[in-house]
Amino acid sequence: MTRRGWRLGAAAGVTVVVAYCASGPQPAEATRTTSDLGPLPADRYDFTPRDYQRAQQALALLVRQCMAEHGHPDFPLDPRYPTDPSVATLVATDYGVLDLRSARRWGYGWDPAKRAASQPKGRRMTNAEYADWPDCTAEADRRLMRGIDVKRDWLYASTRAIEVDKEVKRDPRLRSAWDVWSRCVEEQGFPRYPDPDAAYSDEAWQRGSDGNTPHTHREQATAVADVTCKRRHHTAEIWHTVRAQKQAADIARHRDRYAAGLRALQAYRANTTDVLRHLG
Repeated sequence: MTRRGWRLGAAAGVTVVVAYCASGPQPAEATRTTSDLGPLPADRYDFTPRDYQRAQQALALLVRQCMAEHGHPDFPLDPRYPTDPSVATLVATDYGVLDLRSARRWGYGWDPAKRAASQPKGRRMTNAEYADWPDCTAEADRRLMRGIDVKRDWLYASTRAIEVDKEVKRDPRLRSAWDVWSRCVEEQGFPRYPDPDAAYSDEAWQRGSDGNTPHTHREQATAVADVTCKRRHHTAEIWHTVRAQKQAADIARHRDRYAAGLRALQAYRANTTDVLRHLG
């Protein structure tokens, strides 16, 4: 359920769509999505949904150009694989489920229509195209990463997020907030989960190969209790506040590295813009 950053490139097999976090105290009843919480300090150093969309467009254009050079002049911009891959769609936030309406309908899963919406719209690649496609994808990735020290600077905030989140989860304010949330869920007749992550990932929900759940009545009722208790006790707001403080402290400790990561991200954006200007 926790995330940092977007993975770019065309990795055959599994596509993961993740919706994420944000920050800032708000009335509990107003927190339905992470955007209700506001931005986090590390957000400016990380990929945005717009970055991802533009990068995917640029990659598609570069791959199509490369494929034409390999003898595939009509290669589609949004191709399907020769056979359908497994697609996992993970729709959650860094704070678990927040939307009460969604909890009532989908529990800890999601609307299956979201999977269909994420499928490629173009025709299937031929086997001959698929043989050349990985090399063209790698070439396109290298073009967008031009001038960037990938091992040192690329999405540095994402590499720090794991350690920062460990600090967040050790913070006594959050531990106390989780304990209050846990007792609240138990008082409504459900297991005393140690934290919202545990509720979301409970094996009782029997996630399928695509990551979705059967949306059983018990699952839905548990998710409703989860969200209700978060709203009642401002769990997400406290969580978000702690994250914001820990991120700000980490940025202050590693200011030069974060700055280098931001320059790398800006170079990537410039490379993306250049591709879209010339090939779009």
